Amino acid sequence: MALTMNEDLLSRITVDPKICHGKPTIRGLRYPVEHILDLLASNMTHTQILEDFEDLEEEDLLACLLFAKRVIQVKNIGKLVA
Repeated sequence: MALTMNEDLLSRITVDPKICHGKPTIRGLRYPVEHILDLLASNMTHTQILEDFEDLEEEDLLACLLFAKRVIQVKNIGKLVA
């Protein structure tokens, strides 16, 4: 069964206790979702972020935003990463 666009984006967010103390990161890289959200909140554009972090992709930024949206929607974070 094909993943929906949202599920495909969320699959880019990984949680590994050995990487960044288990914080959600992008594709197992050492880019915490929290850091990317900070950059977006500081008014950096997607283009600026992607120029500064060449191993990131546009879909990674969208995944961070979707992850943040999902976090505020659930009562139990376990549902999000299970």
